Amino acid sequence: MNIILLSGGSGKRLWPLSNDIRSKQFIKLFKRPDGSYESMIERVYRQIRTVDPEARVTIATSRTQVSSILNLLGTDVNISVEPTRRDTFPAIALASAYLHEKCHVPEDESVVVCPVDPYVNDDYFHALKALSEQADKGEANLVLMGIEPTYPSEKYGYIIPEAKAPVSTVCTFKEKPDEATAREYLKQGALWNGGVFAYKLGYVLDRARTLLDTSDYQTLFDHYAELRKISFDYAVVEHEAKIQVMCFHGEWKDLGTWNTLTEEMSEPVIGHGILGEHCEDVHIVNELSVPILAMGLEHAVISASPQGILVSNLEASARIKPYVDQLPDQIMFARKSWGDFRILDVSQGSMTVKIEMRPGAHMSYHAHHARNEIWTVLDGRGTAIVDGEARSVCAGDVISIPCGAKHTMRADPETPLTLMEMQLGEDIAVADKTKFDMPAEKE
Repeated sequence: MNIILLSGGSGKRLWPLSNDIRSKQFIKLFKRPDGSYESMIERVYRQIRTVDPEARVTIATSRTQVSSILNLLGTDVNISVEPTRRDTFPAIALASAYLHEKCHVPEDESVVVCPVDPYVNDDYFHALKALSEQADKGEANLVLMGIEPTYPSEKYGYIIPEAKAPVSTVCTFKEKPDEATAREYLKQGALWNGGVFAYKLGYVLDRARTLLDTSDYQTLFDHYAELRKISFDYAVVEHEAKIQVMCFHGEWKDLGTWNTLTEEMSEPVIGHGILGEHCEDVHIVNELSVPILAMGLEHAVISASPQGILVSNLEASARIKPYVDQLPDQIMFARKSWGDFRILDVSQGSMTVKIEMRPGAHMSYHAHHARNEIWTVLDGRGTAIVDGEARSVCAGDVISIPCGAKHTMRADPETPLTLMEMQLGEDIAVADKTKFDMPAEKE
């Protein structure tokens, strides 16, 4: 099975655990059997591998998410990088071209596209295989998965099939309705449109040639910012006559807000927190080292991270996005391919950052032109390289990096490495970074 997972969005409805770099699919909230936690993207990837160990998985995502994906899933997964955000049709066209040219997938093979973050069981991925097999038959150019509704939702579009059969041609599509209209759709046998569909690879490549003037991967990539910003539904689905829908009867949830996410949390407290007396339906998610105590609360969520603190009624938490939009957009934490960083303090002329590197990982070899840096090793062992000169480091060592010096740090293969980084300069900015090829270390 060829499967494209669409990974996008800033996930502001799950603030403060999410930001423009760490979207909701990267937050570790789901408990594994061994007691550790995994994120939505790890859960979905694991489920795919359980159902189809040979599946070719490609994640379509923006540049800002690549490091998080590599950190969580390793380097075996294919990634189609979108140079900028241009909605789902350009993303799917680029990923399809990537599959054809970089992964050598023939045009007559089927591809399944779905979001990266549904909360589902393994039967969902068996249904994806069936969806792919239905597309293989060539009876339709597109085969959609219609989700059997559990209530008259206003959050989803609807697919109305022509017949009540496991696979049917599509009668019509309906936009997101109000609740009363949704009830009428359900009486007509309508299904939720969860953005899941399958097609033969050549079909989308042909659509790209028609609508974007090319299906060449490098051309699409180089001119991506110039492509029309349009969804796959508007660009392709609404204009396609040969469409089928396959009904999925299993559990399917979109955990996009705190009130839906907390329903699936295996325990009410994650992190350092205590639920005191007279608390009912209260959830704490705390990524800080300071404790949280909740008393006398009902139907509430308390979430804390370096990005901020949320205290909200569960129902009201679904409406936090316009308020989050008013907050400063400084990224206070992120997951990189080499590990994690958290900003501890921002002052005029300085910034303090805690860096935690995975065993054997290394940063890019880079330089800054508007700031000096000082690294203090807190724990672990590693190798610092400054202007090509390598130095072994351990807890207590201090490395000074003057403005303009090329530098990197590599953690020892056997141990994690924790650093405190002090940035000093009048103009500290994320963009002040130039990358270089890793040097041959001097003796």
